[in-house]
Order: sequence, then structure tokens, then C-alpha cells
Amino acid sequence: MRATYIKVFLILLSFFITTTLFANNVAARKIKRVFIVCSYEKNNICGQPQYDGIISALGENGWINGKNITIATYYMDTKKNNNTPVLIKKQANIALAKIQDFVPDIVITVDDNAFRTVALPLVDKPTKSVFSGMNNQPEEYNRVVHFMENRKKPGHNITGVYEKLHVRESLQVLSKIIALKKVRILTDISPTGKAISRQVKIELKPSDNTISLPCQIDYHTIKSWEEYGNEIKAINSDPAISAYYLATLLLKDASGTTYTAPDIISYSLKHAKKPAMGPNYAFIKLGLFGGASVDFFAMGRQAGKMASTILKGGNPGKLPIQDARRIALVFNLKRARTLGINIPQDIFLAADEVFDN
Repeated sequence: MRATYIKVFLILLSFFITTTLFANNVAARKIKRVFIVCSYEKNNICGQPQYDGIISALGENGWINGKNITIATYYMDTKKNNNTPVLIKKQANIALAKIQDFVPDIVITVDDNAFRTVALPLVDKPTKSVFSGMNNQPEEYNRVVHFMENRKKPGHNITGVYEKLHVRESLQVLSKIIALKKVRILTDISPTGKAISRQVKIELKPSDNTISLPCQIDYHTIKSWEEYGNEIKAINSDPAISAYYLATLLLKDASGTTYTAPDIISYSLKHAKKPAMGPNYAFIKLGLFGGASVDFFAMGRQAGKMASTILKGGNPGKLPIQDARRIALVFNLKRARTLGINIPQDIFLAADEVFDN
């Protein structure tokens, strides 16, 4: 009888061990689900590099789409087409419905429109979130929806990468190439334009631990496509202005036609007679003169690494919100030649990328 009990016990123990191992293996092999929401349209010059950086970082950390993760993507297209509050909200509702159907382990948002309208409604929900390319101050969003205790320890289910522009560094670099008297900062009235204007002012605000600015700064907010043309003429004719910082990303003309960054840059290349710095690497690739700027791909990689940590069991509430770390020193040689600017050899050799298009 005793032998029978022992035999039954061993059978049950073997079954328990086998079942447990199977369950653990199933859990270990469970395919994670990642949903990426981009404010931009597909292949946008600001959004696509961030997206590519996210995918790259996930792959570098062992997360391969179709193997151990499934990635779904939704492009809200809120820059070119769906750029009114009503249309942005409609896109957000579509994205949130898709997220509800997809049941992701993590949602990654690219740019402010996606964060504000998709990530914020998911605060303290089971789904974890990571953002990339936030221009507005996290504290501003926190006053709308409480998603963080502070940047060092968010404390909820959201973390991510703030898009630091490195404007001060860009001015320092340009001052070593040409004589700077005054630099005009051009922004627009879109939500991103307003956020960038605030960012620039914060970055250029004097403090005890910052290097003094090499020139005067003034700010112009552009409200229409027609006004932008007049502003370029004014910059060309003002001897006090040495250069301008182009952060005008979205404009409409009197007929309602929308102009986005590629259109604005194209116009600038045809009509502007002074060098322009840009807030990111992609603008310089399209033809702006250049300087120090944020690397969108690297910023996406930062966000992708954070997402990878969370997929492996990390708590987003304990992952500090990061500034975009990588400064890319980038120049466009064709634009330099057009403007008659010679880039000193030491700066040229230190550049991360030099375009000639």
C-alpha cells in the first residue's frame, strides 16, 4: 500500500514538474506585442528616422518582428493632412480603437500629437508606454493628465525621450564659421511650433553653468505661407541678421493649402541668402546649411532601448525620462558653396555627416 502511495506521489510530482516547465516555456516563448503610433505620415523626414531607430534598438536587444514580437504601426498623418484639432482627435480615436483590438504589451508614440492624444488617455492603464520626440515640456502635459511624479522617477506607466534641440551648441558652432551678429528664430503657430519656440527659449535662457551666447537672438512666429515669404525677404535685407534658425514646420496659405517642412525648406533654398540652422539632422540633409542638431535616428534608438527594457520586465515608472543625448554635427556642402561659406577644416573633420546635395 505504501509503495502504491509513493508511486502515485511520484507520478503526480512528475506531472507537476512537466506542466510547470511547459507553462514556463510557453510564457518564455510568448510573443510580445508592440504598437507604434506616429503623429506623422509614413516616410516623413522627422518621423521615419525615429521609427527606424526604434526598430533598430529593438532588434539589437533581441526583439525581432515576426519572431518574438509582433509590431503594429499606425500613422496619424497629423502634419500634412489631418492637422486640425478635430481631425487629430479623430485619428487618435482610430489609434486607440486599434490599440484596444491589438492588446499590446507596450505602446510607443512618436511626436507630441501622438503622445498627447493617444498615450495620455492610457495613463495608469495596464498597457505600458514609451514616447519619442516630445517637444513640449513633460511638466506641461503633466498639468493636463498626471502621468509622472518627476522626470527622474515618473512613477506611472509612461516614460520616454524628450527632444532636446541643442540650440546653444549649434550657435557656438556657427559662430566659429561666420561672424554672428544676430540670429532670428523662426517658428509657427502649430502645437509643435509653439512647443519648439518654448524649448528654444528654455535652452537659451542664461544660467550659471552655461556658456554665454555668441550673438543676439530674436524670435518671429510665422502665421502663414505668405508671411514666411515676406520674412525671408526681411532677413535677406537686414544686415544685422547673420543667420536664422528654421523651426517653422507647418504653414497654410490664404487658400488653405498646407506646406510642411520639405516645402518650407525648398522655398528657403531658392530664396534665402543667409545660412539656416535646423532643429534636426533631416533638415540639413534636405539642404539647410547645418550645424549641431538632434539626431532623430539616435533619439528613436534611445526610446527603443527603453521599450526593450520594459518588454523584459522593466517598470516604466522607474525608468527616468531622458533628454535626446546625441548631438549630430552635420553640414550641407552644396548649400555652403551656394552661400559662399568656407567651413574650417577642424570643424569639417569633426562633422558626423557631410551632405553634398
